[in-house]
Amino acid sequence: MGEERIFVVGDIHGCLDMLNRLMDKIRWEPDKDRLIFLGDYIDRGKDPKGVVDYVLALAKCSVSVECLIGNHETIFMEYLSGTDRGLFLMNGGWRTVESYQEDKLKELNSLVPPDHLAFFKSLKTYIELENHYVVHAGFRPNVPIKEQSLDDMVWIREPFIYSDYDFGKKVIFGHTPFSEPLVMENKIGLDTGAVYGNRLTCLELPEMRFRSVGT
Repeated sequence: MGEERIFVVGDIHGCLDMLNRLMDKIRWEPDKDRLIFLGDYIDRGKDPKGVVDYVLALAKCSVSVECLIGNHETIFMEYLSGTDRGLFLMNGGWRTVESYQEDKLKELNSLVPPDHLAFFKSLKTYIELENHYVVHAGFRPNVPIKEQSLDDMVWIREPFIYSDYDFGKKVIFGHTPFSEPLVMENKIGLDTGAVYGNRLTCLELPEMRFRSVGT
């Protein structure tokens, strides 16, 4: 039996068509392979709700589907709770509102299906693999992994990206878009700007093989 394959998928942002094509391309096998999503399923793209439906359908096929929380899921939950509605809408959240709010007369809170709410509440902050950590945005240098704040794990940019700090394992992350995957000694960035007209990217481990699809 060969080594377990692990597929890590970058930020989708409502780009359901690209996600469909990427999954066809990587040929994930539900009974054999692990599948990890880096977060930011919603906002900005055409079909945020459809992306969540698709990921939930994949999760029903396999216990090896794991989903991280991104900053966009964080602010969506804050929007639904009424604690901060402006930040969500300013970050492309209006696309998500449109996606769920088919009946314009009803409150969005009542239109988000229970399984979607459960999905958002179940999202993980980070995943530890044998040789890698997987997180949405990154980690704060000089802070132990178990002491990292949620705010940093879903929002951090420059202090993490420009650091050569050794976290003990190479960090796979999304959140900050690059034209091509970012590969450094201590980190791998997989957000390649799918929603900005570029590509949706997946990293296959342990082969370190990148697969992507464009618009």
